[in-house]
Parts: sequence; C-alpha cells; structure tokens
Amino acid sequence: MDLYFSPLACSMATRVALYEAGADATYLEVDSPSKTVLKDGSDFRAVNPIGLVPTLRTDDGVVLTENAAILQYVADRFPQSGIGTPAGIDRTRLHQWLCFIGTELHKGLFIPLLDRKAPQETKAYALEKNLSRLDYLDNHLKGREFLLDHFTVADAYLVTVINWTMATPPIDLAKWPNLKAYFERLKTRPSFTRAIAEEFELYKHELARRKAAA
Repeated sequence: MDLYFSPLACSMATRVALYEAGADATYLEVDSPSKTVLKDGSDFRAVNPIGLVPTLRTDDGVVLTENAAILQYVADRFPQSGIGTPAGIDRTRLHQWLCFIGTELHKGLFIPLLDRKAPQETKAYALEKNLSRLDYLDNHLKGREFLLDHFTVADAYLVTVINWTMATPPIDLAKWPNLKAYFERLKTRPSFTRAIAEEFELYKHELARRKAAA
C-alpha cells in the first residue's frame, strides 16, 4: 500500500489511521509546488491527475483519492483496529462527520486562511461565515471524548485539521474550550505524536526547498 502525502497536509489523517491500524505502508512525499514525488522525481500527476494528496494505491493496485473515501477504506480494510463503524446508523454518522470536516472546516474555513495568495477580504469573509462551525463542534464535544462513541478515522481527520490552527492566528482555540480540550487530549495519542513529529521534520525540509527555489 502506497500513501502519497505532503507534510502536515490533510493526508496526515491517513498516516494516523494507518498507524492506529498497525498497517504496513510506503509513504511517498509529494512536493506540493512541483507535484514531484521526491523519492524518484516522478510526476505525481501521472498517479493523480488533479495532483492532490492524499492519494492511496492499494495492495491490488487500485488508486484512491479524496480524504474521506481513503479514510473509510482504511477503516474497512482493517476492521480489527476499531477505527471504523459497522454498517447502519453509526456508519452514516461516521460519513456525516467526515463530510462535515472536509467541507465545513477543511475547505470552507481553513483553505482560505492558509492560502498565501488569498486576499485579506477573502480570509475575513471565511472567518465571518464559518466560525459558527466551530461553535457547533464545541457544543457537540461537550462531555464527549471522541466525535462518536470511540476513536474513529473522523477523529484522525479532525485533529489533523485543527492542528492547522498553529498557522492561523485568527483562530484561538481558547474560545472553544471543549474543542481545545479534545485537541489537547487527542494530540497526545501515540499515533498522532508519531505522525506530527515525523511530518513536522519533513515540513521544515519543505520550507527550506521553497526558500532555496525562491
């Protein structure tokens, strides 16, 4: 199994899920600006024409894209890990949270804030329109340890996204105490501490490459 990723991007959620499952995988870093696979210098767009991570090649050679789909695949591929849910309403709730994180938080809130080229007006509009999503999330997490009744791939995705607040100063988690407590608690989970430590080192190398290329 091959996971194409970029450091600290949303693809880190799949790394966390694979660590939780104790699964073997080859991790192939993609240089975001050039869309180059660093291991061999190949064009990542030959694997995923859109050029976005995560992209997963299964042991059968099937190429999967889109974070929510890949996370659900990993959960189903390793049911013994407990990071998924059985069929039924719980599966639907898991899909609900994966969609919420992907659309309302990842794309709706964080992408405009993290976009270096986005005008300040765009960033201000994203904050004004989407901070209520954090209110909703904070209320849901009151008295809860996880999004559902146990750790799932949705938690892997959420903590990966909330970790981006380190690069988005307008979002101070202190305003959402339940979300802050959830994040502080889950980021100490071994799968997260390992993933964040590994990818932060790679991210520093990425920044150095960008600086050298400028």
